[in-house]
Amino acid sequence: MKPQDKDQYIPTAPQCPDNLKETGLNSGMLSEMVLRAIYTKGAMLGMDISKSLCLPFKIIEEALVFLKNEKCIDVSGGDLIGRASYKFNLTELGRRRAQDAMKVCGYVGPAPVSLEDYVDQTYKQAVTNLPVDPQALREAFSHLVITDELFNAVGPAILSGKSIFIYGPPGTGKTSIAQAIGDFMNRKGGDIFVPYAFHFEGNIISIFDPAIHIPHEVQAEAPKDEAEAAIRRLLNTSNHDSRWVRIRRPVIITGGELSLSMLEPRYSPESNYYQGPLHVKANGGIFLIDDFGRQLCSPKELLNRWIVPLESRVDYLNLVSGQKFKVPFEQLTIFSTNLDPKDIVDEAFLRRMRHKVEINAPKRDIYEKIFEMYCKKLSMKPCPEAVDYLFDRYYSKGRSVRASDCRDLLETVASICRFRGSPVVLSRELIAEAAGSFIGDFA
Repeated sequence: MKPQDKDQYIPTAPQCPDNLKETGLNSGMLSEMVLRAIYTKGAMLGMDISKSLCLPFKIIEEALVFLKNEKCIDVSGGDLIGRASYKFNLTELGRRRAQDAMKVCGYVGPAPVSLEDYVDQTYKQAVTNLPVDPQALREAFSHLVITDELFNAVGPAILSGKSIFIYGPPGTGKTSIAQAIGDFMNRKGGDIFVPYAFHFEGNIISIFDPAIHIPHEVQAEAPKDEAEAAIRRLLNTSNHDSRWVRIRRPVIITGGELSLSMLEPRYSPESNYYQGPLHVKANGGIFLIDDFGRQLCSPKELLNRWIVPLESRVDYLNLVSGQKFKVPFEQLTIFSTNLDPKDIVDEAFLRRMRHKVEINAPKRDIYEKIFEMYCKKLSMKPCPEAVDYLFDRYYSKGRSVRASDCRDLLETVASICRFRGSPVVLSRELIAEAAGSFIGDFA
């Protein structure tokens, strides 16, 4: 299979459970989930309960029979095949039991997978040693101007799946490079599977997050007729476990807002279940900490929190009950900072940074290429005199050469032209006016 064949990166989908034992649930948990679903949504058809819990009806049916025998649900007849088409309602006893179940845990939705199954699947789709096609990586960086030296440093870092420490002065493109790595992973790294939630010792931890995870849309084969479509819906037939969502490898970016509490399961006292922490949601993808050293917690606190996960690639999460459990720490972790690494972290931390990539101020030839690239983006004709002015007026007199100045100054020129109702053009006079506003006396 060729390196650019994306399908080679897709791990095997978790198989659809054939019985209750294979779900990782017990009969009590399943029955409570059925009660909560009907309590929340009202009377439901059997096939709709199956769809809501993302489990085959033949497994849901066991809980429905049990709840009927316990006089917790009433059953109405259906028109199609078996109990899957019956309508189920809560009795008064069932309503009370559902209310009690909601007090213990208010989670309603796809049934959680077991922690063991989550761990096993996460290791199957780890970023470590993920094949990296240099041509595809070049495409991901095509909107940037970078040296061959920098490109050849980034490639092996991605391939390793280990941590990357990107550092250098402000405005040199560190964040853009880190985001390009994320874009490459998201688009070319293949798909992975994440569960809607997993459970541990009766606690449910939600993982799938639509704000972070981008589902892979598969065009299903159209059924031949309406009867076949109805049967498929009723029986919920599928080769893979519907409690797992196929997504692109996630890319999670956090900056100065990062706090230690965001690295622990977030408990909701109203619903009595947990949201998985950010770095767990990033498993199988990238976790980018931008502006490292400027977080709400100190670098030393983050060091103490992550020194073990970065070394062992496992993390220990804490629940409000005091229980602790182990999860994989299987993402490409990128730290990006403007600060001198020696000022914010110690040698023990730097040793765990497998790849250290320094990005210095661009030399003039690189700066000119970046400047020309942004001119094209803004439909401006390049103006060498404008670059000459910037080097004569600012860069040769102490201001650090910043790649980001190209974007900021040219966008300012465009704003000046639009405000005056004139064509968007570039000249020495306009770049001088934009620089006087943007840089001023702060060079």
